[in-house]
Amino acid sequence: MMRVAVVRFPGSNCDADALRTAREAGADAYYVWHRDRDLQQADAVILPGGFAYGDYLRAGAIARFSPVMAAVQAHADQGGPVLGICNGFQVLCEAGLLPGALMRNDRLTFVSRPVRLRVETDDTPFTSAFERGAIFTAPVAHGEGRYVASPDVLRALEEEDRVVLRYLDVNPNGATNGIAGIANAERNVVGIMPHPERVADPVLGNAEGAKVFESMVKRAGLPMGGAR
Repeated sequence: MMRVAVVRFPGSNCDADALRTAREAGADAYYVWHRDRDLQQADAVILPGGFAYGDYLRAGAIARFSPVMAAVQAHADQGGPVLGICNGFQVLCEAGLLPGALMRNDRLTFVSRPVRLRVETDDTPFTSAFERGAIFTAPVAHGEGRYVASPDVLRALEEEDRVVLRYLDVNPNGATNGIAGIANAERNVVGIMPHPERVADPVLGNAEGAKVFESMVKRAGLPMGGAR
């Protein structure tokens, strides 16, 4: 069974949802505290949403220095799948595991609403259960979700098929090119701003988000998976 480490920072608030959804997808999911230095032989890692360290300074700026991030970096360097959701995406950018940055929303207000999304690539450990071009709805909830990057980085993301999700109809934060999620050059690290764990149960009327976790379980343990 695939082992999935869900990292908990002070201020994480989507960790329980991420853990439950990973387990329902068939993973052996467990928590790893931000002060831990061992991922306990994880096959995949999830950095959940929330407000790590209260988002002091800026979102993810302090969390990047947590002891656990050295282990996350090593896991990623070995090809291990890493998913950052919302605050987790911010942490990955601050830590340099993903390019660019998440800035204050263009209207300088917190936004919490469902948004329509298009899956731009199925070639990642977290989108392989979707069809390329699939459209689904998931909520966003953030104050710093506006993705920005240099022209060279943006060009590479588009040309190398590394934009993972894109906003449709409404761009809730002013993200460049409507980017809602990206992958690194090796395609094993993915960051997304929407919350798939909040639309992963039929009782909610929308279970499309479960495919993110199903993708992880089906594919992340293959050659792209982390070393034990």
